[in-house]
Amino acid sequence: MKKALLSLSFTIALASIPHLRLEAATGALDIYWVDVEGGAATLIVTPAGESILIDSGNPGGRDPGRIHDVASKVAGLQRIDHLITTHLHTDHYGGAAEISQLMPISSVYDNGIPDQNPDNNPEDRTWLLKIKPYREFKADKRNVIKPGDSIPLKQAAKGLPVSIRCLAAKQDVIPPAANVRLAANPACTDAPTREKDTSDNANSIVMLLEMGDFQFFVAGDLTWNTERQLVCPAILVPQVDVYQVTHHGLDVSNNPLLIRALSPAVSIMSNGTQKGCGAETFSTLKSLPSIQAMYQIHRNLRADSQNNTANEHIANLEARCQANYIKLSLEPSAKTYTVSIPTTGHKRAFTTK
Repeated sequence: MKKALLSLSFTIALASIPHLRLEAATGALDIYWVDVEGGAATLIVTPAGESILIDSGNPGGRDPGRIHDVASKVAGLQRIDHLITTHLHTDHYGGAAEISQLMPISSVYDNGIPDQNPDNNPEDRTWLLKIKPYREFKADKRNVIKPGDSIPLKQAAKGLPVSIRCLAAKQDVIPPAANVRLAANPACTDAPTREKDTSDNANSIVMLLEMGDFQFFVAGDLTWNTERQLVCPAILVPQVDVYQVTHHGLDVSNNPLLIRALSPAVSIMSNGTQKGCGAETFSTLKSLPSIQAMYQIHRNLRADSQNNTANEHIANLEARCQANYIKLSLEPSAKTYTVSIPTTGHKRAFTTK
């Protein structure tokens, strides 16, 4: 009986330790793409058990609840250590205030909060009301992030270091490393630009996550011309393993110049049943010699159903879905990673570049 009581006490004590999760002991790095119905919410959990949430879906209970469920029940988290808001559109920042009521948020990173509509709409009289919950939710620290900034992360006692740094923000891109002369990108010569995007999409924060040789690129809703700045006149991005398809797969984003430079093995799209899955974006991804698998949160249920990946790579096939998430788990050596849809049983392994 004493042994049973001691065992129970030990279990309760372990559960009370902040950041503790089973995966942390293995040295794996996990990424979860939460279903926020065409918004964005990407949760990263490092080998040290530290959490990074990139975007927070929509307000209204559904998306914050789903994010909290994945964070607390699946990943075993008790707090969000770092929240990165790529830009100030409701489907990317809207859930943050409600999440903060479900679990603490320590540090927030964004472009700063303007006093006027960030889409340059002077007629919008509702902005201050809409942004009020995000502006006022409790966080330990708020930071304006700039290209070249790295978010300080705790490192596991053993294993490879993990880093995440900003490559672009507010239409400014990271400069080349000191004393490095970059060759001009010949693909830029005849590549077109598009009409200037005056929305806050163009200001999206771009982040690169690295562990060992593994690299993951996520750029919010960054649009065509700002994407071009990352590869023209010279390529400022590395080839990556995983590409979070920008802007839900819309064709106003996903400039082929950038995607070809990134040369990902895996793409993962946070789309909705009626949102994303652009024909040009699909054409670009399918044309990549590097691409091995394309994943989607939702099946495109519009008439252009040809713009879908294989059903086995889609987390939710129906409009009334179970809010299935996609998970990536990087092994401690960072040499291999698996992408899975736990509720369907799909799981596929990949080798890091």
